[in-house]
Amino acid sequence: MYYIKFIMKNNFSKLVEYLYYFSLVALFILYLFPGSLIGYFLYGNLGQQPNLIPNPLGTSINHFLFFMYFSILAVNCDLKKNLILTNFYFILFVSAILEISHFIVPNRAFENYDLIANMLGVIFIFLTTKIIRWLKQ
Repeated sequence: MYYIKFIMKNNFSKLVEYLYYFSLVALFILYLFPGSLIGYFLYGNLGQQPNLIPNPLGTSINHFLFFMYFSILAVNCDLKKNLILTNFYFILFVSAILEISHFIVPNRAFENYDLIANMLGVIFIFLTTKIIRWLKQ
């Protein structure tokens, strides 16, 4: 019985790790593609960004939610090993570099709110993780 639980837990960990790396590749593709791929698939328009939750900041909430999701995956991958690719500093660096890359990617625009939303998503999960670990002690 213990062996079955171990295998299921190990398979789930592998699934989360694969999902993390898939999400990392998808993140690079979505950020570096000249136009909005998601907008194209949803609306047939490369110039239209999807707005998941109507708010005064526009589509920056999408950035916040994705980087929260991405950071949660990184935390779960980092529980057993200390990989540079799941490090919070790495994710913060990637979030900044990808948004700054919009200065040179055609049909994309750098936005301060998007950069702030990226970093806030990562920092929110980082602080939540620290608080949870502190409470468990």
